[in-house]
Amino acid sequence: MARFETARLVLRPFESKDATGLLEILSHPRATCFADDRLDTIEEAAADVERRSANMLEFAVCLKEQDAIIGVMFAAKEEPDNYSVGWQLNARYEGMGYAYEAATAFFDVLFVQMGARRVYAYVDNNNIRSQKLCERLCMRKEGLFMEYISFVNNADGTPRYENTCIYAVLKKEWDAA
Repeated sequence: MARFETARLVLRPFESKDATGLLEILSHPRATCFADDRLDTIEEAAADVERRSANMLEFAVCLKEQDAIIGVMFAAKEEPDNYSVGWQLNARYEGMGYAYEAATAFFDVLFVQMGARRVYAYVDNNNIRSQKLCERLCMRKEGLFMEYISFVNNADGTPRYENTCIYAVLKKEWDAA
């Protein structure tokens, strides 16, 4: 699973040239679940690109015409056939349908090539854009975990717990849609 294309995008393994674009995406992660992924320097971004390039389930989402990175799509396999997925998109490219286009192709690859039976995503209850994306991807909201996890602290140093939604879609539901 080296690379795949959509009408406007290429999803491919990370390359060294992606460091600048990845730095732009992760210098200010908007979802707190990505707070630990924050990058502050081009050197950190280059090291992160190298790490990501070794993972067969992490992809640079690139504009087809320029091969310029605008986002990240990733998955983690849980044996035997569940995949947890996530995405990050450069804010400059939101609202143009790129996340949906990339995720649709990625889900097709997971279900058809990787043999996924179930694909799911954890989404911060305040991340309305990702919730709407999940719904467009025919994922159902399976639950809401109250004060589920903390990625950042409050001003007083105590953990700030977040409410987290879980969305999922089964292969048979994906095929039917």
